[in-house]
Amino acid sequence: MSGFKLSNIVLRVDRHAADHPEIYYRVISGEAVYSESSSALRIKGDVDFLTYVNACSVCKWRQYAQIDNLKLSLTLKGSGRVVLRGVPVDSNEPKILSYHSFDFEDISDFSVPVEVDKFDLAGFSIISEGASTVDVFAGSFSTCVDASAVNDVRIALCTTTFKNEKYIIPNISLVKNGIAAEGAPFADNFHMFVVDNGRSLDVDALSDDVVTVLPNPNTGGSGGFARGMMAATEHSGEFTHVIVMDDDVSIMPESLIRTFNLLSLARGKYKDAFINGAMLSLEDPIRQFEDVSHVVDTAVYARLKQDLDVSKLSDILLNERQDIEVSKAYGAWWYSCIPVEAILKNGLPVPFFIRCDDVEFGMRNNPVYMTMDGICVWHASFEGRFRASVDCYQYTRNFLAMIAMDDCAKESWAIMRAKRNVRMNLRDYDYAAAELTLDGIDDYLKGPEYLENLDGSALMMSNGKRNEKLVPVEELDGDLLARAGINDEVLCGKQILPDDGRRALFMKYFRTLPYDKHYAPFLLSEKPGYVVKHGSAVIEGSSMGHKTVVFLDPTRTKGAVRHLDMDRFYAIRKRERQLMVRYRKEGRAVRKAWKDARSYLTSREFWTEYLGL
Repeated sequence: MSGFKLSNIVLRVDRHAADHPEIYYRVISGEAVYSESSSALRIKGDVDFLTYVNACSVCKWRQYAQIDNLKLSLTLKGSGRVVLRGVPVDSNEPKILSYHSFDFEDISDFSVPVEVDKFDLAGFSIISEGASTVDVFAGSFSTCVDASAVNDVRIALCTTTFKNEKYIIPNISLVKNGIAAEGAPFADNFHMFVVDNGRSLDVDALSDDVVTVLPNPNTGGSGGFARGMMAATEHSGEFTHVIVMDDDVSIMPESLIRTFNLLSLARGKYKDAFINGAMLSLEDPIRQFEDVSHVVDTAVYARLKQDLDVSKLSDILLNERQDIEVSKAYGAWWYSCIPVEAILKNGLPVPFFIRCDDVEFGMRNNPVYMTMDGICVWHASFEGRFRASVDCYQYTRNFLAMIAMDDCAKESWAIMRAKRNVRMNLRDYDYAAAELTLDGIDDYLKGPEYLENLDGSALMMSNGKRNEKLVPVEELDGDLLARAGINDEVLCGKQILPDDGRRALFMKYFRTLPYDKHYAPFLLSEKPGYVVKHGSAVIEGSSMGHKTVVFLDPTRTKGAVRHLDMDRFYAIRKRERQLMVRYRKEGRAVRKAWKDARSYLTSREFWTEYLGL
């Protein structure tokens, strides 16, 4: 039997969360200040480490690795008390387990066993003695295991970038420094592949024994991750797992370390499981957006958990206790750890360029997923990031192809949703979004040969030029905004509801109906209206009876002015009818063609040729 570390206590608050140290440690009284010169957290008062980053997720370690013992180790200097705390299985309130006094004139090691059987979360507080201070230099949770039961783990981290040096270069340095600081065994079993779709990085300057930069044609996220997976599987047995990670994230190296440790100890069905890191918001670092989602039969993907506030103990517990092992689950590729065996058995990504490649990979592999507090990245939020070229065209085309290949949802529902989105966008004069949705259906019906020979970069650039051009609200005509009913309360997100609650409820549901103003233009007012939308979803507005609509994005900081265009409307409706005739005639054969092509489109043979290797 030997000790095996589960997680480090993170003492230095990362830059992206500088205003929210409470997700690392919570100052109950006094103060806690990290000293760069001594690399220690200096505590004067009472500081709680039962937090999102630093608590030990006993319930997850018990479930995934069957641990039955736990030890807390700290490196300290000063005089005070360590208070062990845990949250019982049937409770949301922490319980004090034990007190441990210490008095160290020099830097000293301290360790104590932690009860695990009846607890879901374990943590500790440090309380300094009187007016003295306590310096915390390091800390960790560990368990004692049979050395022969530790799994062989070798990780390749693959991140794909396209002319995004402001993120990727700092991330390379962050990862390398974190690996070096951790040391063996992790440092000896890790390599980072940076796939450079923009071919703008200095390969020689950035590549070394830890990092390899791979110049790549711009084939989107799917092509970049395929290239990274190919590099990681080029030599048999070199790596056991591949982590795919977005370039525009902020990451704690500790997330990589915990991933390695979890894989090393996973037991039973979890030995072959995927690990998905949670996405937290860069704009609001305490908000967790998602860890694992799933596809539902009605042809949409949905989150298993709603937004969580990871500064709250109740949400931390909910995050760990909620079951994520559901049918048709997938993990988004901002951070997803995939066993190499799954890649060798089930193939590489489908060449979708972007959107649905991670979802389709999940549907094809049907894996068990593991998640854990502290295995995460911070990523820019999705609010206000709607682009019709992506959210209408790419989503529609790729979701239909995924359904055809993986039988993961009802195609009839997908078509119905696409048609409804066309009508919803027409209702608020977003003709480009309606046209791009129809383009997605059209190109899906062209079959897999179209995708196989497509220059995805050129298409993305062409479609991107068709996106609605938004401008800051202050650049829009002030008089037009006022006549449309847009005031400070609207811009601050304070929706004004009618006094009659029943009418408010009626309007809420009425806005979801795809009614069409184009069929009665003579009833429309010259007075402008406004609408706040995200894609086809109406958040707020009063656009029903107006020829001119001011559109605001969900952040209410950008907008555009839209006008009724009868000619464009009739052209879109005519094209939609023609596509539906074609779909009814060719749909079955097209679906079969996509299904038959999946094995080739995800093969090393295809990607070698497609990437020009």
